[in-house]
Amino acid sequence: MRIGTHLITAGTAGFDQLRDEAAAVAARELDSAWTNQQPGGWDPLTILPLFGDGPAELGTAVVPTYPRHPVALATEALTVQKMTGGRLTLGIGPGHEAVISGWWGLPYTAPARHTREYLEVLRPLLRGEHVKYSGEFFTVDDQLALPATPPPVLVAALGPRMLEVTRDLADGTIAVWVRPDTVADYLVPRLGDGARVAVMVMVSVTTDPDATRTEVAQRYNVANELPAYRAMLDRGGLDGPADTVVAGDETTVLRELARFRDAGVTDLVVTPLGDHTARERTLDALTQLQR
Repeated sequence: MRIGTHLITAGTAGFDQLRDEAAAVAARELDSAWTNQQPGGWDPLTILPLFGDGPAELGTAVVPTYPRHPVALATEALTVQKMTGGRLTLGIGPGHEAVISGWWGLPYTAPARHTREYLEVLRPLLRGEHVKYSGEFFTVDDQLALPATPPPVLVAALGPRMLEVTRDLADGTIAVWVRPDTVADYLVPRLGDGARVAVMVMVSVTTDPDATRTEVAQRYNVANELPAYRAMLDRGGLDGPADTVVAGDETTVLRELARFRDAGVTDLVVTPLGDHTARERTLDALTQLQR
């Protein structure tokens, strides 16, 4: 199981801070650093070259698809792939209707069909193939002759139809708000052999795990109102996001994270919680999981 961490790219995070965090990941010899589309934050893809000689893998978890035409995203991705020395893993996803339509005023039509068409255009473009495509959402006649290797593509797929699209057209999934049982019983069987299963988990090495879970429950309560997240929580029999937090002393945390590995997770993406000292303590513990 590869182990990485999530870099918070909100607008309050300066470039120097993000560069330092990526360097700390590399210094601990963790495998990867991942960015995300944050409200009012930096672009999760084009910020990756900032990390220089950071971790061996730089990923997006995720870039939303509806605002970006697949030709535009393929061009961006190959550019970033070249600039980062071939370290990119491109995570994409349709996002949530509350954001795509509510915030940005774009139609959020048939996300599974939209994602299928998106990948049918994106993947061959990344491989340098000439794409001549006419579908419900996209009409494309183009080719990108760029000297960059195609990056792996992961999809934020939570529902059965999205997982089917991912199985057919992508390298794997990126999941959130799950526990190991959901990975083993729901995600892995729907993706098939060889698929990457990346899971984002909030983690804290702490003497007060209850306080940590209370804070997460308050801060991320909105996840309960987003249909895709609520459905995934229900599949795991969970009341809310706080039930997915891994918190406790170092022994407890390492034991719980090892359960994700045993469930079939190939890529564990940890979001360390707490202040700077607490996050450093959590990242230090992760290095033991790699041994």
